[in-house]
Amino acid sequence: MSHEIKFVSAAEAAREAAIVKLTGAAIQPAKVRVDKTGGTGMEIEWRDGHKSSWSFAWLRLACPCATCNEEREAEGREPGEAKPKPKAVLPMFEAPARPREVTPVGKYALRFTWNDGHEAGLYSWDYLRNVCDEQRKPQ
Repeated sequence: MSHEIKFVSAAEAAREAAIVKLTGAAIQPAKVRVDKTGGTGMEIEWRDGHKSSWSFAWLRLACPCATCNEEREAEGREPGEAKPKPKAVLPMFEAPARPREVTPVGKYALRFTWNDGHEAGLYSWDYLRNVCDEQRKPQ
């Protein structure tokens, strides 16, 4: 049996401690609405009565795949926080994040295929509820 040991900085440990980990009915969706046509984002009504909503831009920036997560951690960014833009003479146009496809993964997650071609992240119900802004402890 192998065990994974993860070393974290004090700042990262503080960020992780600031998130309330929810379980049970709190991480079970009652209703999921993905507005792919309108392009507004996703809303979830949870079985415990809480409602969460995210824009597609936020969801893309919060991709939970290993590559995106490692990049965010290395840069000290939170899920959903954009990378700082380099100063340029003329800003480059970047198409807004939109899913081309949204696929359920079992009874525990959604997979988005984004318009930039990225599709590695599995957005589990647990992850989505626990990154909901209203669940963060006041700092």
